[in-house]
Amino acid sequence: MKTAILGGGLSGLTLARLLYEDGQEVTVLEAEPDYGGLCRSKTEGGFTFDIGGSHIIFSRDTEVLSFMRRMIAGNEQVNDRNTKIFYKQQFVKYPFENGLSDLPPDDRFMCTYGFVKNLIAVEKGEIPFPVNFREWIYYTFGNGIAECYMIPYNEKIWKYPTDKMSLHWVDGRIPRPPVEDVIKSAIGINTEGYTHQSVFSYPLDGGIESLVRAIAHPVEHYIQTGFRVTSITKSGKKWLISNGERIVKADQCICTMPVQHLVPCLKGVPARVKNATDALKYNALVCVNIGIKGPVPAISWLYVPDPAVGRTNRISFPSGYSRHVAPDGCSAILAEITHQPDDEVSILSDDEIICQVTDMLQKMQILKKEQILYSSVERQQFAYVVYDLDYQKNIAIIKEYLNKIGMPLVGRFAQFEYLNMDGCIRSVMDFVASHKPQD
Repeated sequence: MKTAILGGGLSGLTLARLLYEDGQEVTVLEAEPDYGGLCRSKTEGGFTFDIGGSHIIFSRDTEVLSFMRRMIAGNEQVNDRNTKIFYKQQFVKYPFENGLSDLPPDDRFMCTYGFVKNLIAVEKGEIPFPVNFREWIYYTFGNGIAECYMIPYNEKIWKYPTDKMSLHWVDGRIPRPPVEDVIKSAIGINTEGYTHQSVFSYPLDGGIESLVRAIAHPVEHYIQTGFRVTSITKSGKKWLISNGERIVKADQCICTMPVQHLVPCLKGVPARVKNATDALKYNALVCVNIGIKGPVPAISWLYVPDPAVGRTNRISFPSGYSRHVAPDGCSAILAEITHQPDDEVSILSDDEIICQVTDMLQKMQILKKEQILYSSVERQQFAYVVYDLDYQKNIAIIKEYLNKIGMPLVGRFAQFEYLNMDGCIRSVMDFVASHKPQD
């Protein structure tokens, strides 16, 4: 049986490899000139940057983590996380609730008192269960942590009002901090949050793309790049997939590309499915890559919640992930700016964005402009899924229809789920396991 996989990002390549190892014939159809999707990297001027935002290798899922680390065996640097939040001109420990002792005294009191007061009120049943993301933030963290960090940062990264976002996705992704950790943090006793990412890996050479290259290695001959799918039809039991010039025939077709690209390729799609697809919300991403002469702070990555500081929501320091991503005596900085498609950020030139980011970094005392040796901009149309209040209704309509016509969805933007790298690989493993022939 021949399987056509639409999309050559992390999910599509992992799927191709696992199906191939199970003895299936596979072909991967990728629209871009190179495979890898958001997990591509580039090396210029001696600096290596990931073009789809900062990626690191970690997971609570031991099977997936073992798979990823096996792929980069012999090409791995293991690092201890040292992540901060830039808050009122200070570097505060991340997660925010584990860094309360770093805050100004008034803010520290407001966050600690608000958390404890809210916790008591929740336990007494005095606060109704939340119905949107903003209410969930208050319900979980209290007004201090919510207003000092959680709401500003989340509205900055999602570019969407938190009271217009669903809360169904937060379970397991944003844990409620233990009350003892919050109190310890407030009085200066060290605590750690998000411990599953406190130690992370990164490839020594090649950036995160070396992970997808290793995954793709056994199936590289079966990847067709530059194949932008324009139509998908069914003829008998065969799928016919065309790019307008060539047709690929397959017994099975699996989508890992954005569902927004899939639906227009299908004929006879009901209007309600098209409308639901058009209604899905997502963010685009601008990455500003900067190489400098000299050191950077010994920080893994840095969150920037205050919009007054700059458009950037996260700053990463890849030269701390791998000693090979920058020349000797130099450092690498990656600034990420999420934005809504077709908003004001999308019409800024690369030079304007670089100027804004370097001005910000200089004011933050992370660099001096005379240190800059290299800069560039990368843009990604699809970066983050935004869970608006109509998300669950719309995605259910889409999935019901595609399931009916026999088009499985696997991966981040096909399933339209906020999946990290490990979540993408888990979605593939689960799909393959559920579709194994029964003995």
